Amino acid sequence: MSYHIAAIVFAYFIDLIVGDPLNWPHPVKWFGKMIRFFDVHWNKGLNRKYKGTIMVVLLVVIVFSISFGMVSFFYHVHPLVGMIIEAVLISTTIAQKSLEEAAMEVVRPLQANRLQEARKKLSYIVGRDTENLSVQEIVRGTVETVAENISDGITAPLFWSLIGGAPFALVYRVINTCDSMVGYRNEKYEAFGLTSAKFDDVLNWLPSRITAFVMMQVMKPKKVTTKMAWSILLRDARKHPSPNSGWGEAAVASLLGIQLGGINIYNGRKSFRALMGDPLDRLQMKHILETITIMKRTVFIFLLLMVLGGITIELAFAWI
Repeated sequence: MSYHIAAIVFAYFIDLIVGDPLNWPHPVKWFGKMIRFFDVHWNKGLNRKYKGTIMVVLLVVIVFSISFGMVSFFYHVHPLVGMIIEAVLISTTIAQKSLEEAAMEVVRPLQANRLQEARKKLSYIVGRDTENLSVQEIVRGTVETVAENISDGITAPLFWSLIGGAPFALVYRVINTCDSMVGYRNEKYEAFGLTSAKFDDVLNWLPSRITAFVMMQVMKPKKVTTKMAWSILLRDARKHPSPNSGWGEAAVASLLGIQLGGINIYNGRKSFRALMGDPLDRLQMKHILETITIMKRTVFIFLLLMVLGGITIELAFAWI
């Protein structure tokens, strides 16, 4: 367990320092290619739901088998070598540095009043149309993306790495990638992506709520009392169409005194997203920076809690 905990901490610092360089090989790129293959060849004809289920099961078996075999082999070579390899694998499943960089790519042109560039940079990280967004709407899109992905992109894979090491973290990431690529409620993917979406919901249920709880501890609410901030979180988190994504967005909205959600446009069509938080402050660029601060503090405290939990488990087994 001590090597296992060390691998998680090491992975956190690898991601913090190195991140995900564009030209480096990355498991998520491989996951994407495999999912795209199944999408092209299986997402047609009859029994799409069963084909989508088989796809997810096959990917989980493949990813778990390869990662478990790799980690076991290198731990057998030497525990320190195994720890390093496991840390590298876990680091590929978390994206704190990448998420911050993506948000700052929007902030920099906003600071220089280059609105068109900011819209373009935002389009890289959201699915909505960005061509005609105002500054406030650009800020909202960026804040929502960071808030939602604190759990999806960082704390959830860390949580599953504590439960089952690099193999579980990679299994989480492949299911999450399936959901992001085929887990849509539309004619093309409603059947084929159903299992991907449901599996992702299950795996994120507990991490998203723990993450929101930690988020509420790392910053004093800007515009309301702590009690009122909690009330806003519990009131609004369940409004999101996803059973998990609303927790991060509602936590940020309650802490910063802003309102998220509203009308988004996808391929020219308007879509209303439930409102999160109360509009006590007008959305401004500073709220992107404050959301990044919440993210950094949350991930660090989450990691600290995991380390303490792992040590407690190890001591308990030793005592038994």
